Amino acid sequence: MTQYTIHAPEKLDATIQLPASKSICNRMLIVQALAGGTELPTNLSDCDDTSVLVKALQNRPEVMDVGAAGTAFRFLTAFLSVTRGTHTLTGTKRMLQRPIGVLVDALRRMGADITYLGQTGFPPLRITGQPLVGGAIEMAGNVSSQYISALLMIGPVLQKGLCLKLTGEIVSRPYIDLTIWCMNRFGAQVEWTDIDTITVHPKPYTPVAAMVENDWSAASYWYEMLALSADKEGKVVLPGLNDGSRQGDSIGRYIGSLLGVKTVFGTSADGRTQVTLTKYACSLPQLEYDFVNAPDLAQTFVVTCAVKGIPFRFEGLASLRIKETDRIEALKRELYKLGYVLHDRGDNELYWDGERCEPTGEAIDTYEDHRMAMAFAPAALCLGNIRINHPEVVSKSYPHYWDDLRSAGFRITETNE
Repeated sequence: MTQYTIHAPEKLDATIQLPASKSICNRMLIVQALAGGTELPTNLSDCDDTSVLVKALQNRPEVMDVGAAGTAFRFLTAFLSVTRGTHTLTGTKRMLQRPIGVLVDALRRMGADITYLGQTGFPPLRITGQPLVGGAIEMAGNVSSQYISALLMIGPVLQKGLCLKLTGEIVSRPYIDLTIWCMNRFGAQVEWTDIDTITVHPKPYTPVAAMVENDWSAASYWYEMLALSADKEGKVVLPGLNDGSRQGDSIGRYIGSLLGVKTVFGTSADGRTQVTLTKYACSLPQLEYDFVNAPDLAQTFVVTCAVKGIPFRFEGLASLRIKETDRIEALKRELYKLGYVLHDRGDNELYWDGERCEPTGEAIDTYEDHRMAMAFAPAALCLGNIRINHPEVVSKSYPHYWDDLRSAGFRITETNE
């Protein structure tokens, strides 16, 4: 087992080239493939989740093992349903525990040929692609937005298109809007036709050359670092992020502002847009926030608030139970090691009322979850140092995260057991 000990710098002044948004990359890859295009988007992410999707779409092996890439699994489930050929879709042990039944049921209602090869409702799947008619279909709006996006993206190639009605509360709406934006860029005709209904017309995609914006989810860890740094003159420059971004996690800049981090948009020397993050005096007695539209930011700001001593109550976290790990339980367990006692209420809420305990001094476990490693590493800025097990998990979305920390002045020592 590899373990990193991260030692924080006293000063924080860095320019960081973030990875491209894997959310945009993976949507564009599926849509481009459905359009019959072969040109990859420029500024394509080199993260595991995108790399495994590129290989699957280019090579089309009979057995597609996507590892831990949940987005790739869900998108490919729909894609393979309308693509001729028979494929087995599988992944890691944890992937085989992540539910897929809601998406499979919806595809089957449209005539898809999908068979469970293990437990009903879970991977692995055998999928035989064929033309599907499409039409009107309903799906619960409080499931993973990736199920919804997977259905939407195949809509233009369905004979009757798709009229998707979402019932109940609609979570992660910005990710659905991001999918619609990507589809329209490739010539689709798709729009919200009611507050709960999306209509996709049977209009084929057109291949286009596209460039991917950098990742606002990755930017959140640099907001965390500024918020936790004692350097009043701290500054981080992040090229390649756009004002008015379609990425739902760009909301992180507003949460960051509540924690004393100022965002200024500008232009770099090569003409790209960029943001400059700086600190300002801010005293926040507590923070309440609903992460229903940006659940991937929850870990970042849970750790930030706890380490800064800011009591919080966060809602909209139901989807965290079925991510790479049960993120709510993982956060409670690992912050306890640092001396913070968190509580959850149902599947949707996590809060900290200031309760402390004696720190155990144990290393932080990452549970094969990239965001656990990246959210906890900045805590070294307040704690002096922090130990993290299995740091290699960051390759899932931000492969050069540790290199970027080193370039920002963090000292990282490695041990192997």
